[in-house]
Amino acid sequence: MLVVRAINASDLDALYGLASQVGTGMTTLKPDMKMLGDRLAIACASFAETIPPEKRDYMFVMEDTDTGRLAGVCAIKGAVGLDEPFYNYRIGTLVHSSRELDVFTRMETLYLSNDLTGSTELCSLFLHPDYRSGNNGKLLSKSRFLFIAQFPHLFTEKLIAEMRGYQAPDGSSPFYEGLGRHFFKMDFHHVDDLTSLGKKSFIAELMPRQPMYVAYLPDEAQVVIGKVHLSTAPARRLLEQEGLHFEGYVDIFDAGPVLQARVSELRAMRDSMPAVLDAEAAPEACGDLAQAEPYLVSNTDLKDFRMIVTSANPHSGKIALDDDELHLLRCHHGDTVRTLSLNPRKHPHV
Repeated sequence: MLVVRAINASDLDALYGLASQVGTGMTTLKPDMKMLGDRLAIACASFAETIPPEKRDYMFVMEDTDTGRLAGVCAIKGAVGLDEPFYNYRIGTLVHSSRELDVFTRMETLYLSNDLTGSTELCSLFLHPDYRSGNNGKLLSKSRFLFIAQFPHLFTEKLIAEMRGYQAPDGSSPFYEGLGRHFFKMDFHHVDDLTSLGKKSFIAELMPRQPMYVAYLPDEAQVVIGKVHLSTAPARRLLEQEGLHFEGYVDIFDAGPVLQARVSELRAMRDSMPAVLDAEAAPEACGDLAQAEPYLVSNTDLKDFRMIVTSANPHSGKIALDDDELHLLRCHHGDTVRTLSLNPRKHPHV
C-alpha cells in the first residue's frame, strides 16, 4: 500500500536514490548528498515548527509500505526569494508605431523579474518510473494541496510552481542555447547545477536588465517558451486541475512556465472537508456513484502528516476506513481527518 507522509531523518539515502533518477532541469532535487542532507534537516525542522514559516521547506515522500521503498517525493517551500534572489522572465509587449509611415508593430519581450519573490512554491515533484501508474501521480501531487488546506495559515496568499522546460532528445535546452549561452558561456547542465547549489549571484551579474525581444531569438528557442518537458506535462495538467494557471512568467534558463494561483482559490480550499472516522459510516449510504469515486484522506497532524487514496467516501461528516488504512494514517476511530475527491467534479453536489 502507498502512503504520502512527512519526510524524516532516516529517509536520506532513499531520497538520494530518487534524486539520482531525476535527470537535469529540476534544480531543487539534485543527487548531492550534502545538499539533500541540509534540505532534509530544514524539512524536519519545518514539520517540528522550530523555524519561521517563511523559511520552511515541507518535503513529503510516497512510501510503498509493502517494501519500505520510497516511490516519490514532493515539497512545498514556505516562501521563495527571501534569502537569495528569485528570478523569472515576465513575458511582456512593446508597441512601436509610426503614424507617418503607417506602421504599427507589437513585439513580445522578456523582462528579467523578481515579481514572484515571497510566494509559496510547489516544487520537487518526482515519481519513480516503477510507480507511474493508476492514481499514484495524483496522490503524490495533490497531497500538497490537502496539506495547504489543513494548514493555510502557514503559507502566503500566492502559490507558484516552476515547471521544467522543454528539452531536446539529447537533453539540451533550445531556449538556453538561443539566449542564455550567449551571456553565461557555459553549458546548460553546468548552469543548472550552480543554481541548484544556491549560487545565483552570477545571474544578476551576467544577465542584461533591459527587455529582450523574443523575435531576435532563433525560431527553435521562440517556440519552446512556456512549453514543458515531455515528462512534466502530466504534472502540469494536475496542477491546472487544482486551480493553478499560466500568467506569463517563465524560467530564465529553459523557459518552462511558472503556474500561479491564489491559495484561497484552490480547489482543496473550496472542496475539502473534515470528517470523523466512524466504523458505522456505511458507504452504501452514499449511493453507487459515490462509492466508485476515489478520495484523498489525510490526518490533521502537522508533525506526522500522512495521506492516502481510498475508495471509502465521506457521508454526513463521517467516513469509514478499514484497519489497514487507519494504520497508514496513524489514526483511530473518533479522530478527525480531511477529505477531498481525487478528481475535480464537473457537477458538484449541492
